[in-house]
Amino acid sequence: MKTFDEKLNNLLKSEPTFVDDAGRLLEWKLQTSALTNDPTLIRLLLSDDSIKEKFFVNIDWISLFKSDVFINYISYKNFLDNSYTKYKNRIWLRGRWKFYKDSWDVSLVWPFKDCVLEWWQTKEDEKKKEIFFNEILAQDEIDKLFSPKVFTNLKKYDESWEHQVDWFTKDENGFILDNFVIKWNNLLTLHSLKKKFRWRIKLIYIDPPYNTWNDWFNYNDNFNRSSWLTFMKNRLEIARELLSWDWSIYVNIDYNQVHYLKVLMDEVFWEDNFQREIIWRMWFLSWYKTAVNNFIRNHDTILFYSKDPKLLDFKKTYIDNKDFKEQLKKSNDLIKFMKKYWLEESQVDEILQYINHDSRWERYPLEDTRNCNKWDDLNSIAIDSSTSKVEETVDLDWENFKWQKPEKLLKRIIESATDEWDYVLDFFWGTWTTAAAAHKMNRRYIVCEQMDYINETIVPRMIDVINWDTSWISQAVDWKWWWEFIYCELKKYNWEFIEQIETAKNIDELLKIREEMKSKAYFDYNFDMKEFENSIDDFRDLSLDEQKKVLIEILNKNQLYVNLSDIDDEDFEVDDEDKKLNSDFYN
Repeated sequence: MKTFDEKLNNLLKSEPTFVDDAGRLLEWKLQTSALTNDPTLIRLLLSDDSIKEKFFVNIDWISLFKSDVFINYISYKNFLDNSYTKYKNRIWLRGRWKFYKDSWDVSLVWPFKDCVLEWWQTKEDEKKKEIFFNEILAQDEIDKLFSPKVFTNLKKYDESWEHQVDWFTKDENGFILDNFVIKWNNLLTLHSLKKKFRWRIKLIYIDPPYNTWNDWFNYNDNFNRSSWLTFMKNRLEIARELLSWDWSIYVNIDYNQVHYLKVLMDEVFWEDNFQREIIWRMWFLSWYKTAVNNFIRNHDTILFYSKDPKLLDFKKTYIDNKDFKEQLKKSNDLIKFMKKYWLEESQVDEILQYINHDSRWERYPLEDTRNCNKWDDLNSIAIDSSTSKVEETVDLDWENFKWQKPEKLLKRIIESATDEWDYVLDFFWGTWTTAAAAHKMNRRYIVCEQMDYINETIVPRMIDVINWDTSWISQAVDWKWWWEFIYCELKKYNWEFIEQIETAKNIDELLKIREEMKSKAYFDYNFDMKEFENSIDDFRDLSLDEQKKVLIEILNKNQLYVNLSDIDDEDFEVDDEDKKLNSDFYN
């Protein structure tokens, strides 16, 4: 006769989404499914009477799922029969399950680039099949997590390259006026910006991960929908606090999540503030993309919200006649054909001028579609770079990054919602387009990005912009200023250990990191150091991936970066220059 654990184990393994390639149960997946009341898990557990009795309570003929009991059982009762789980349970002083009983529980899921992945992704080659850990945090932990962080490595870039930052530019009221390019976690950056930039951001444009399962550009964007929505909600809520009284926000997304994101944004920004669903035609599709047995998808969606439609400060713009999309293009074949009718090339030019311009309107107002009508010549990067590289694209690892957004698209968004010197915010910067367009249009900007390529490609590209870049919208906006921006980073602490753990190639390297962590790292307060020191043999028995997983999990996530409140603590080694600049920034 099977034991209860055997029955539960077999039942859960019957669902493919709960097991890995080796047939082992995925603890993170089971925890997430329980936290989100995943119907797949619920139906599975209800299918066996003894299991139903253990994890459900009946009230008036209704079965209510006891998610806390289920999570506690699979996580802390050695139910998952593997060396990692047993070792992990051994070094925890007390189970974290107690937080599920707290009415203030918040489940922060940290997927994607700046969140808790299987490993924490900062490089393109770190994409993993495992998605994320759930971090279950008590309310006081969350308060500390979101406290302001120390900025470091501040540099000012202008037309003569790089300089030391001596001070921040401020107006007579003490408001900072600089442009910022900020590296590392965007959620914590937004919370750090709150004190100085609350109610000062006129426009937000973001192009977040699409959650497509396609992993474009090596983004880890294949996490489940509830996690993705939590991920977005955390960021949108704090971003909302930065918006001015006459704000606008544009979010670029595709069909996978647009309908769910619309509901979320109705909640965060209010349904009455929804303005338009803008259709952005992406590119000319060919090859395998047209082979699908369905309608061929060729657009993204941009959701546009603004503060109170009655007070909407929308600057209506037009496509001028000279910029209309050509209905008939001049070509050698066309000239050759026209010569059959005794037409000279100059006459062909006159005909084309009449067809493409003289016979059409003086201007045409912009529609809520981009590059979809006979007037509009707003091509995507992919169209313009389909046969050769263009100046606006960036190279990353010798590969042309063609699916970035063009400056022309950002120009239309920025000019519709802002005036000169207003602040534009993009906390999913990705490439460089938002900052480049804002910079050329004399808007102030703050952009955030965590990936390492920010230093390899994006900052150099922005330096090109400063040095009178003549490509794309430069001529259209009569770009003449040189201007400048400040680059800075959140000062890392425990994050440095994570980076060392990620790159370790063998157990000997991990053991050295393990020893250094014992004297310098900040650990989760549930962690038992004595058990950790006594369990070296068991630690050696784990696989390299499991050893890394353990070392990352025991680190205190509130000390990934240095909190501003700890700036004078000698352990964090904040130098006098950074102390001075942080004081100037926050005060």
